[in-house]
Amino acid sequence: MHTLVVIRTYLKLGFLNMLQYRANFFFELLGVTTHLATAFIGLAVVFNQTEHLNGWSASEIVILVGIQTMIGGLLGTVIEPSFQQFMEHVRQGTLDFTLTKPADAQTMVSLQRVEGGAIAGIIAGIVTLFAGLSRQAEATGIGHALLFLLTLLSGVIIVYCFLLILTTFAFWFVKLDNILVIFGTSFGVAGSWPITIYPGWLKAGLTYIVPVAFAVTIPAQSLTGRLTAPWAIGTVVGAFGFIAVSRLFWRFGLRHYTGASA
Repeated sequence: MHTLVVIRTYLKLGFLNMLQYRANFFFELLGVTTHLATAFIGLAVVFNQTEHLNGWSASEIVILVGIQTMIGGLLGTVIEPSFQQFMEHVRQGTLDFTLTKPADAQTMVSLQRVEGGAIAGIIAGIVTLFAGLSRQAEATGIGHALLFLLTLLSGVIIVYCFLLILTTFAFWFVKLDNILVIFGTSFGVAGSWPITIYPGWLKAGLTYIVPVAFAVTIPAQSLTGRLTAPWAIGTVVGAFGFIAVSRLFWRFGLRHYTGASA
């Protein structure tokens, strides 16, 4: 309960701070709209030549683009800005102010900054997702919807834990800000298409090295009825595995922190 109170308080403070800069939302919305327009132009070019792309229809890829945009908005709202600030605190030796608070340090580090304008990505992603679903020939069943929510949650957890592991390296390396930029770029480009269209080596990299597949393609497959049981189970199990590994690595990194009070 204490952790939930901390999470609620940090998010509330973040959104209150967001209200001071309302114009950011409209600029973010403009950026997301441009991104979606570019993606749809690419889809129009591709599907003007074929009805299916490696088994994926146009509406199914619209669903996938919606999921990718929604998760990108979530990352940009809380996770990425919070981790950027965390790395800056480590570099300056000011993480002590977080570590001395009577709450879990990982929780506070993960929620310490909210970029409210990025919520535009979440909203645009949801709208795009439902637009793709409305073009499907068959209605999405309750089973597929529940499986989608489960795999989506698991995918978000995997990406969060992956980014936590990357940013924890800040305890040993001075400057790692570009890591999040590189991830965001690769996630935005590669995640806009199903990983099944890529060659084998790239497909493996986007699944087991950079977890784009777990965050985007697998949830999209669950909605379109093409997800197999082994991949569904593997995604959920992988989320628990990432939670354990990232937590252990985080605690290991904390022991190597040298701050202003050291």
